Amino acid sequence: MKGAEAGLRLAVTLLTVVPLRTPEVGRDTGRAAMLAAPLVGLITGGAAALVLLLGDVLDLSGLLAAALAVGAAAVLTRALHLDGLADLADGLGSGRPAADALAIMKRSDIGPFGVVTLLLVVLVQVAALASAPHAAVAALIAGVAGRLALPWACREGVPAARPGGLGALVAGTVPARGALAATVAVLAAAGAAGAASGGLGGALHGLAAVVIGLAAALLMLRHAVRRLGGVTGDVLGALVEIATTAALLTLAAVP
Repeated sequence: MKGAEAGLRLAVTLLTVVPLRTPEVGRDTGRAAMLAAPLVGLITGGAAALVLLLGDVLDLSGLLAAALAVGAAAVLTRALHLDGLADLADGLGSGRPAADALAIMKRSDIGPFGVVTLLLVVLVQVAALASAPHAAVAALIAGVAGRLALPWACREGVPAARPGGLGALVAGTVPARGALAATVAVLAAAGAAGAASGGLGGALHGLAAVVIGLAAALLMLRHAVRRLGGVTGDVLGALVEIATTAALLTLAAVP
């Protein structure tokens, strides 16, 4: 199986509920998977967009349709990224040294920091999606923009916080030029999608959503690496949700 195809299969398997056969799972495949991660956003964002379009057909309120769309995306990901967000909030919120914070993040339960963060992020996503002028397009752009955080979080020079797990498999595997190429592709796609729905203004808003979403994720990445010593699977999942939320807020903030 070719590297790019194996990477895409692994990306779909890791980031969604869709199980695809991936014969070899190593760091080369992990690198390809992280580079392909934005494409997986078309699956989750596309599902959310479809729910929103069906909501229009069924004459559902914008708020209800947005809630169902966010729920559909969560189901497609097994709520994996939301779980990572809650775990990271608990770990960082504890104020403990890195080893203790990582131990907290590995627990199966969710603490108060995680619960509050999870509730706020889901509420913001629903409200932002309900407020976006072109909600279905916003869901697609945000889905892809959220997963653009992954190649940047796994670029060379970013260490893993633990010797095992997803973080160790993919940390430091993506060359900077690969992350940059993925960013250019996502920007072009977001600009085109925005232009199709809102002309020049829509294109600019699509570009802004990607840039702001990525910037928010990179800020959190810097903080997480400084506090924890590197990335884990939970950190990667949290970055997806942070970038997605920031992108949706950007798209909702435009007239």
